Amino acid sequence: MNTELVKLESATGVTLEARWDLAEGPAGTIVFCHPHPQQGGTMTAPLMHKVTKALVASGFSVLRFNFRGVGRSGGSWDGGLGEIDDVAAAVDHARQRSDRPLGLAGWSFGAATALAWQARQGDATPYAGIAPPIRTEYAEHLPLPEDLAPAARLFILGDRDQFISVDQLEAFADAAGGTLLVLKGSDHFFYFREDQVAQAMAEHFAAANSLADEGDDQDHQQRQ
Repeated sequence: MNTELVKLESATGVTLEARWDLAEGPAGTIVFCHPHPQQGGTMTAPLMHKVTKALVASGFSVLRFNFRGVGRSGGSWDGGLGEIDDVAAAVDHARQRSDRPLGLAGWSFGAATALAWQARQGDATPYAGIAPPIRTEYAEHLPLPEDLAPAARLFILGDRDQFISVDQLEAFADAAGGTLLVLKGSDHFFYFREDQVAQAMAEHFAAANSLADEGDDQDHQQRQ
């Protein structure tokens, strides 16, 4: 797994530390957002690392970054608002760096903040959210499902999650036009199930890329 450390600049001038894990001839690029900065979340959390490693093995390059105030990133916790700008900086960098199809993913707070960025931008990038705390004090400024543009969205949850019930996330996923994968026996941290999480994400993003390619082919045929 080839690794490259980079710095990102947010629109508000905050410098963020980030890391590329690069696949050879990647099928796509995934921006992967980490858990809550106030609860010890970093881009090097075990689940972040193990899922990234498996995604690279599946042919996806992955960009991780530390939210402001975490690790060597500048700035400080901004209540979830400035952190949306951090997601924007990572997405902009990934789009400039790679011409491969983009996917957006996150775990817990990172999943929720990625959704908030999509709502703000009206963005339709394929998305995978690992255990987003849809209705808890650990997730700020979340979008309503109706504020999200239509997109290929996958939500992954353990049936023993400590912060959100299957029923809660199922209702949110349905309203947002997404699908929910429930891993039996898993809690919020998916111990020993990281490969299952990564496999589901890789399959989701690969399918989204295939649909996009089919749409491009149809557009090309109609123009001929």
